[in-house]
Amino acid sequence: MEAVQKDHWYFVVLIFLPFLKVAVQQMEAATVRLEEGMVLNCLCPWDGNLSMVSWTKVPDKDPVAIFHPEYGVVFSHRYRERIEFLRTTPMDGSISMRNVTHQDIGVYHCSVQTFPQGPWTRNIQVEDLDEPPEEDNSTGSPTQEVIKTDTELLAEPDNNLTISCNHEHNGTVYKVILEKMPHGQPWGIIGVCKKVEGGLLSEDYSDRGRVSCADSLDVSLHLMGVVQEDGGFYRCTFSTDAGVRTTTVLLTVPPPGGFSLSVYIMYIYIGAGAAGLILLIAIIILAVKHRKKNRREEYRVKLHPSQRQPNFYENVFLCPRMAKESRQIKNCPVYANLQTARSHKTKRQSHNK
Repeated sequence: MEAVQKDHWYFVVLIFLPFLKVAVQQMEAATVRLEEGMVLNCLCPWDGNLSMVSWTKVPDKDPVAIFHPEYGVVFSHRYRERIEFLRTTPMDGSISMRNVTHQDIGVYHCSVQTFPQGPWTRNIQVEDLDEPPEEDNSTGSPTQEVIKTDTELLAEPDNNLTISCNHEHNGTVYKVILEKMPHGQPWGIIGVCKKVEGGLLSEDYSDRGRVSCADSLDVSLHLMGVVQEDGGFYRCTFSTDAGVRTTTVLLTVPPPGGFSLSVYIMYIYIGAGAAGLILLIAIIILAVKHRKKNRREEYRVKLHPSQRQPNFYENVFLCPRMAKESRQIKNCPVYANLQTARSHKTKRQSHNK
């Protein structure tokens, strides 16, 4: 029954907490560096009896944590097991926060309810003092900003892609911030990798992909099913002991039905194959023509009178001789090549000489 009453009290306090009125408030907000184990001080300056301490995050007045001397503590689900009330003095409402991320940046409102003097409040601004300065857009819009890209990528829609920032580690890297600037919009943090107490802390704020951090603080963004909205500039800012280094990547995603990288490559292959085939056919045709031309030249040389051999034979009609042996041959178209007497005479004369 007592546990039910406590839960009911927590529920009532969380509902009416944004409407609680305060009498005394510290005007200037204190600034605290975003770091592991950071302490948000909320120490009431006067003595009395502490009734309750409540922490909210403005401007939405989201509940963070509540302390009550009798009922104990209650935390919002986002801060459960991450916040601890220090309670160094009876009027101390300070808290410490661990496992911090960039989502913890903002203004925190502390309200200390006391008796008999009433409530006392304080605002604390949590900032990432290591974060690089914001872009100066006073002279124009982000689209007018001249951005020097180190790498340009072209991705086909619906394909998977990994964006990595190549960086030469000239020094010791202790923090990397991955940002994205969509076309016509300002830069926004989508991932952080940093070393905390010898360990590695990864913060992923990307709603389209998955940010991965290596032990060497090399950060990469894995995109599944690339869409046109993924296009834009991606920037990695490396904080090292030798200074700040920046690497920028431009990702271009063509609209669906437009330019296709695979189709473009296919066209290149088809064009190269067709050109090679045409060239091969042309070479074969030229070779055949050249061979025919050489044959014609050889034939013409053979037909030239200077290349002809003298004919030492003459055709003699042999039918009279054969007719004596066979009277049945009436028409005798039989001929024989016999050396002429002139050829014999020519040979004898050449021999006598």
